[in-house]
Amino acid sequence: MKKDTQIFNLIDAERERQMRGIELIASENFVSEQVMQAMGSCLTNKYAEGYPGRRYYGGCQVIDVVEQLAIDRAKQLFNAEWVNVQPHSGAQANAAVMLTCLKPGDTFMGLDISHGGHLSHGSPVNSSGILYRPVAYKVREDTEMIDYEQMETIALQAKPKLIIAGASAYARDWDFARMRIIADKVGALLMADIAHPAGLIAKGLLNHPFPHCHIVTTTTHKTLRGPRGGMIMIGKDFENPWGLTTPKGEIKMMSAMLDSSVFPGIQGGPLEHVIAAKAVSFGEALNDSFLEYIRQVVRNASVMANTLIDKGYKVVSNGTDNHSMLVDLRSRFPELTGKMAENALVKADITINKNMVPFDSRSPFLTSGIRLGTPAITTRGAKETLMPEIVEMIDTVLSNPENDTVIKQVREKVNLLMKEYPLFAY
Repeated sequence: MKKDTQIFNLIDAERERQMRGIELIASENFVSEQVMQAMGSCLTNKYAEGYPGRRYYGGCQVIDVVEQLAIDRAKQLFNAEWVNVQPHSGAQANAAVMLTCLKPGDTFMGLDISHGGHLSHGSPVNSSGILYRPVAYKVREDTEMIDYEQMETIALQAKPKLIIAGASAYARDWDFARMRIIADKVGALLMADIAHPAGLIAKGLLNHPFPHCHIVTTTTHKTLRGPRGGMIMIGKDFENPWGLTTPKGEIKMMSAMLDSSVFPGIQGGPLEHVIAAKAVSFGEALNDSFLEYIRQVVRNASVMANTLIDKGYKVVSNGTDNHSMLVDLRSRFPELTGKMAENALVKADITINKNMVPFDSRSPFLTSGIRLGTPAITTRGAKETLMPEIVEMIDTVLSNPENDTVIKQVREKVNLLMKEYPLFAY
């Protein structure tokens, strides 16, 4: 068979882009060689609708062991009684939870998208906002942290059936215990979407959603440093609160209902090559070297945020507890939009993303902020001593966003610097 040189040349080009640049997108990371090997394995050939021991296809005896290993490692990593590793993404995991817990038109609550919430937590263009009725809580204007008092007030008024803790751009820890009290007051189930801080939570660096949250979803990439995919977990299984029964008249457990919502509810055959890669990454995360890595991620983020503040930038909530930070550019460059900043930095081989900030005066297509994160740069071996140098290069570009000569000089410096760092240092 003739090699598809067009595609493989593009793959080589993308690897070169990743190698020569500084990756600061908070939701990105670099996986190990063995994770990529598992994803590119012969497991992609196998159809395996169903679950281990309960498949709709023959020949799944090896696949069953692979998927069960991923489940068992995830249980150990997060101290969970039940895990489903089949969701293709975090958004699919969230959709499965909503299919289980809500009927079309039911009310649920999530963080306002413009205050850091995720599309799958109620955006009007996402199925969560199309099929169900979202109401939003926000951050406080003075502290830019979650307003739990407002959350409780809105919950008491709206009576949501599901409350979601979690965000796409929020740099602080979550008070899951406080949210459980609110959920119990209105008879809601509490779900945590820990897609961003999952790696930190797994190693005890942030508040754990169990036992407070009934259900937890996550992605398996980002700070977990696994393949792109999703996962659903329950700390301790429980009977469904609606009294739904099996044909034998037994009360259905929530784990069984969530399994059914994933397959056949929203997905068909699972991606077993990706599930194998998930198992590999969970195994890596159970090792002491991952604890060393994730602690370094937090140290790097803290130094980066403080250095930005010292440079005159406004970091939303005045710092970070996790791997990320949201920077409001208006304090230093009132006329510079997030879109302009992103484009200028990409030209310098520094990859970030534009992002709305709380109480933003600009549209989501322009934004007044940028989001930065340290998981990927830490995977390459960067320590906190490098963060001030990175911030200095960012500041140079943002001070000269239309000066191609300056941007070129920074890009050359970035490329020379990153030659010292492998793509995967752990």
